[in-house]
Amino acid sequence: MSGSLLLIILLLLFLLNMPIAIAIAISSISLIVFFRDFSLMVVVQKMFGGADSFHLMAVPLFMYAGLLMEKGGISSRLIDFANSLVGWLPGGLAAVTIVSAMFFAGISGSAAADTAAVGALLIPAMKKSGYNTEFAAAVQASGGSIGVIIPPSIPMIIFGFLTGASIGQLFAAGILPGIVIGLSLITVSTLLSITYGYKAAREFELRHLWISFLKALIPLGAPVIVLGGILGGIFTATESAAIAVFYAFFVGYFVYRQIKLSEIATIFIEGSIIAAIVMFIISTASVFSWLAAMEDIPARMAGSLLMISENRVILLLLINLILLIAGTIVETTAALLLLVPMIVSMVPILDIDLIQLGVIVVTNLAIGMLTPPMGICLIVSSVISGGHIGTVSRKILPFLLILIVDLLLITFYPPLTMMFAGLVGR
Repeated sequence: MSGSLLLIILLLLFLLNMPIAIAIAISSISLIVFFRDFSLMVVVQKMFGGADSFHLMAVPLFMYAGLLMEKGGISSRLIDFANSLVGWLPGGLAAVTIVSAMFFAGISGSAAADTAAVGALLIPAMKKSGYNTEFAAAVQASGGSIGVIIPPSIPMIIFGFLTGASIGQLFAAGILPGIVIGLSLITVSTLLSITYGYKAAREFELRHLWISFLKALIPLGAPVIVLGGILGGIFTATESAAIAVFYAFFVGYFVYRQIKLSEIATIFIEGSIIAAIVMFIISTASVFSWLAAMEDIPARMAGSLLMISENRVILLLLINLILLIAGTIVETTAALLLLVPMIVSMVPILDIDLIQLGVIVVTNLAIGMLTPPMGICLIVSSVISGGHIGTVSRKILPFLLILIVDLLLITFYPPLTMMFAGLVGR
């Protein structure tokens, strides 16, 4: 009874559009007050304990690194390189948008930051070149979702924290799926651009490609150092985040001279506010997860799925469906904290590596970022473009379809995720 009440209160608060962290906290405190003989001091202790993790230090650090890179003048250089690389395709600016998002994904760790940083430059450029406003927003939102798949990835850090999975292996496992998803989105955008009659952004020039590559070498150094250090076992994901912050500051202040010392405090405050929101959700959700475990909710939910079928393929499809639905109505961090315990309890039955499962979970939630009402990439790109969110949602449908195909490939073809993950020690 008490476990059911916990879920019912949480659902009602979600429907009332209560902020995620507050909804989780209220539902948890309600259960303790009415059904458990605990001091409310336990809530404070569990909240503090939920955020007190060396692994979670990487969350604010990667956010600082992303903001420093964004303010430090790297976006224009990455976009110029992307333009030289794929701008000659039909609808070249759409392809440039997706490739630029892939580059920035290797720096920020956040889909929202990826969408905002690239979209602020390329959505106006697409509109100026005659692209439909809602199509431009759909392309940017789709590309931005890659921000949580290509490492570094904040959702992967949280998954590793929750399950004990190697964050380095999770990062390595996201490389190939991220590239495959990027290529598939470029294919769809190119085909749609041909249909709409959008032209290439430029002609292919090998010389310009080489020059733009040289200019982008320093910005591209950040993901190379981060991933290379993790894959080589030189430092942990959290240590790599600290190195990324130092690298971003060095490039922005000493090399490009785009960052002023007077701006550091503003960047720090902006990153801290975003990180505080994520950490507050993690803190409150840790209380919820503790109570859910006491009420045996994850095991009961897993048992309900097993009552439907014990077939591995059907179970994986059902888990994907649950995650896709959750991604549309629940913020990514909350969805991870609420659903991962249930899903992980089924790993022996699913006969799947925990690392592959992590990429599957994150990919599902990335797709959720493109769908209303909680689709952060959809919302950000719609705001930047000025397009109607309903129309943008319709324009996004072809991209959603190819992303679901990619998801099935990630789910049922393990080498796609495990090829690079095997190179990193646990």
